[in-house]
Amino acid sequence: MENFYKFVGENYKTPKTPDDIKLAGKVYVTYVIETNGEISNIKVLRDIGYGTGEEAIRVLQLSPKWNPGTINGEAVRTLYSLPISIQSKT
Repeated sequence: MENFYKFVGENYKTPKTPDDIKLAGKVYVTYVIETNGEISNIKVLRDIGYGTGEEAIRVLQLSPKWNPGTINGEAVRTLYSLPISIQSKT
């Protein structure tokens, strides 16, 4: 997970906003990790506007394959939730 959070942090680009708007908050997304490790069904549950949710989707679509969840040694589809913290540079 640490490597995944690093991946998101390195690839997420805070959307441009007017100079008087400083973005701060969290974007909440859910997605399914398929049995082959690919991510699908990405949904933004909540964002802070200005394209922050769309950027989260873009980054997740770039994600390398995951190790799928397993039950009794068999790969299964797994729903995952991810909060992404956003803080504009001052």
